[in-house]
Order: sequence, then structure tokens, then C-alpha cells
Amino acid sequence: MTAAPAPGRPLPSPDDASAPFFEAAKEGKLLLRHCNKCDRFLGYDRELCDNCFNYELDWKEASGKGTIYTFAIVHQVITPAFAGEVPYNVTYVELAEGPRIKTNIVGTPNSEITMDAPVEAVFEDIGEGVFVPKFKIVK
Repeated sequence: MTAAPAPGRPLPSPDDASAPFFEAAKEGKLLLRHCNKCDRFLGYDRELCDNCFNYELDWKEASGKGTIYTFAIVHQVITPAFAGEVPYNVTYVELAEGPRIKTNIVGTPNSEITMDAPVEAVFEDIGEGVFVPKFKIVK
């Protein structure tokens, strides 16, 4: 008897609201939602400004630069689709524009990830042409 293969990695399903974010990621650009009313950057998944409650948000390109706000190293297989990646990091990056984004640090061993390290966005094709921002430490 053989073990069943691990399920495929779950992929984001861009919809009308998130399509600009994923299309820009394919081009190596990081887009964020932006409130023109109070001139504030928001996370890409926001539908209203958490400062002035404005629903009329635009997309604006971010610099892709930031610092590591916090991180954790996952050692346990929680989801079978990620079994081959353990241990992996789950990191929150505070972007230069203000919002924090959940991501992964790539190109650096987990043991060398440190708080407040400067980072910049890189874009990874995670399957089926879906690109997501990940970050690398800038030395």
C-alpha cells in the first residue's frame, strides 16, 4: 500500500477586487490600496480606510522596501501541502509606506533572519502563473 500524495499547495484565486494586485505582481510591482482622502497606504486586501473610513480607494505602487517587523519559524507540518517546506518562516514586513504584509523571507537561512532587518520585495511564481511578493534581506 502506498501513501496518498500530498495535496497541491493552495493558490490564491484573484477576484475582481484583488486582480490589480496579482497582475502587478506578475510585472514585479507591489501595489497597495491607497486612500486619497487622508493620503494613507493600506494593505492590498483592504476595502475601506481604517483611518477615515473612506471606501473610495485607489491602487498605488509601493517601493517594495521595508523591515522585518516579526517572524516565526514553522517546524511542524500543519498543512500537508507544505510538508516539503518545513521548516519555513512566516514573516510580517513593515513596508516603508506603513502597512504590514504577511510573507516569507527568501534567500536567507531561517537561522539568520533577524528583527528590523531591511528587506526588499521579490516576486515568486507559486504556480499556474500566480505571482506573490516575498522578501529578501538587503545587506
